[in-house]
Amino acid sequence: MLENLYKQIVMDHYKKPHNKGKLTEEGALQLPYKNPTCGDVMVLYMNVDENRRIKDIKFEGEGCSISMASCSMMTDLVKGKTVDEAKKIIEMFNDMIKKGEIPEDEDALGDALALSGVHKLKARHNCSLLGWNGLDKALKQNELQ
Repeated sequence: MLENLYKQIVMDHYKKPHNKGKLTEEGALQLPYKNPTCGDVMVLYMNVDENRRIKDIKFEGEGCSISMASCSMMTDLVKGKTVDEAKKIIEMFNDMIKKGEIPEDEDALGDALALSGVHKLKARHNCSLLGWNGLDKALKQNELQ
């Protein structure tokens, strides 16, 4: 039953992704990112304010249901968060996918918790991590970490 709910959450984000599109505001960061193992691609757009808060974040991309749903979930989670808060969320998500560790505060990952089963599917790790790796790279490249 819970597995079916998780599948539905993933499919809802895939079919109706949140925060999909471009940011055209001046000063918006833009980072293309590609999954080398399967060819899924996305471009991440982000505005960070003077207080190091992610004011807005969007993505465009093409890929499997897991990668695109995960990008949608990731943007929902980090929008409005500080860079430091986003880094903690990235770390929690990575631990869930790579190590199978569910955070003590399950609400911290919101809908992204629905991707916890991907841990068992090593071939799909990169799919679920596409947007998260892109965000991490964007923060590092723009000295926001």
